[in-house]
Amino acid sequence: MPPKNARRKVSESPTNPKAEQRPRVFDVADLYKGPVAAEETAAEDVGPLDEKLRQAYFWVANHAIISPFYDIEYDDGPGQKFTFGDQKITVNLPSGQSYSSYVLLPLLNLAVRRRCLLVGGPGRGKTAIAILMGVLAGYSLTDIRRAIQHGQPQMTIADLLGNPLPSTLVSAEKMEDVKIAWRKWLSMRIKIIDEYNRIPTRTQSALLTVMADNYAEILDQIYECPEAAWYLTANDDGGGGTYQVIEALRDRIDVVVKALHFNTRFLNELLLRIEDDVRPEDIVPPEIIFNNGEIDRMNREIRSVRLPPELRRRIEFFTAQFEFCEEGARQLEYMTKDTVKLAAVDWRTVVNAGTGKDKAKDLGLQTKNGLSVRAMLTGLIYVKAMAYFRGAAEVDFEDVRQILPFVLHDKLVQYPDAPFFEKEGNGAFRTDLISWIRHLFNESCREYERLELDRDDPVAEMEREFESGLDGVSEDEVLERLIRIERTLGEWSKGRKFYGHMYDDILKMKYLHQRYTNYLRWLQWKEGP
Repeated sequence: MPPKNARRKVSESPTNPKAEQRPRVFDVADLYKGPVAAEETAAEDVGPLDEKLRQAYFWVANHAIISPFYDIEYDDGPGQKFTFGDQKITVNLPSGQSYSSYVLLPLLNLAVRRRCLLVGGPGRGKTAIAILMGVLAGYSLTDIRRAIQHGQPQMTIADLLGNPLPSTLVSAEKMEDVKIAWRKWLSMRIKIIDEYNRIPTRTQSALLTVMADNYAEILDQIYECPEAAWYLTANDDGGGGTYQVIEALRDRIDVVVKALHFNTRFLNELLLRIEDDVRPEDIVPPEIIFNNGEIDRMNREIRSVRLPPELRRRIEFFTAQFEFCEEGARQLEYMTKDTVKLAAVDWRTVVNAGTGKDKAKDLGLQTKNGLSVRAMLTGLIYVKAMAYFRGAAEVDFEDVRQILPFVLHDKLVQYPDAPFFEKEGNGAFRTDLISWIRHLFNESCREYERLELDRDDPVAEMEREFESGLDGVSEDEVLERLIRIERTLGEWSKGRKFYGHMYDDILKMKYLHQRYTNYLRWLQWKEGP
């Protein structure tokens, strides 16, 4: 067993010797700061915050949350692989520094101040890790525990947000004279909602306003809430519970993390906690506690992490797979799954229509929906956070591949009756959504490489040409570009099946064609008869 004091110690050695030296991110607000603010900023700059974030991760993973799993895998070279059982289950031994999603994702959520759903059966540590995040953010255990909102069937809006003061209700001549006793948790930068799927529907709507727009409202009185990292817990990830979670509230959740089982080979750690009468949240080292200024700075630094254009292009190709629904409309712009959903048509009727495509290979047929702008924004900030955590100045391919499944867990609605899931060995993807989404990304990248889009992407070329500006572009040049768009679309239309990734490309080409058409008309008007 480890010595008692070892659990209070933060390693002095660098957690990632390969981490790049990160320059301080310039903020225009610094130009307007006075001497006092400058001293506060200097006090905050105690060292690289990505290193502090990694120290926090390793302390939590090794001494607080018993999660000896490495499901976010990185390789620095060839890794060892072994297979077990009749199903030939592959076990990887990563050759690079790898991580437990159950510790890492809540920590990244703290850094980017988003909304994290922790899912798992009772007693798996969901509330415990949320409390630890509150301690890492600088709150006392007393304040955190008092601020936890425990979902239960009788919870009212007043229980959640606050109550009007009776004396002002009697004396008020107009609504704005009523004073509200707001709940203290609204002012905190860590917000924990335990068992959110037990909250009544009406109260969920009030919670949605706080989560989505950072304000609470009672009797026309408004309380502005600060930006916060949210942690919600649930015992299942199907949206059920005492009350069905409203769709808009589920949509506001940015990342879903599953609490994995307890590995019984670590029972000695539980025994040591009993014998020493110690709880991890009571012994968090002060060296890994972040103040608000550090979290703000860390957030800015994460946003400054570069996403290379070639990697962004692969993300575009992947996210384009899902919205298109050829059978849902006759006009191009309306051929989306959202059109089908709004029409309340049975999904099976639509997807069973014959289009000549290989339905087992069409990635878009595995989902009932596409991805929203909110889902894409969330994906981008989390892959930047992953790269930042690893000490990199730019996102790499594996950051995207590892993190997107957790972001899209609740965003891509699986169609479990798709032909893909009937193939041998694919049935497990119906329940293992993380592996399913990672498989979708892998298959999308294989198709991207088969099409050689890094070498030959006519849409990207025309996009760069257009974004260089129209000033000084002659009428002849505009006509030449219009002809090139029409020729490309003509080539695409010859005998090719219509897949999801083509849909946004064709719409982009139509957009460019219309912009050039309008510009040509203006040139002709300018020249006169």
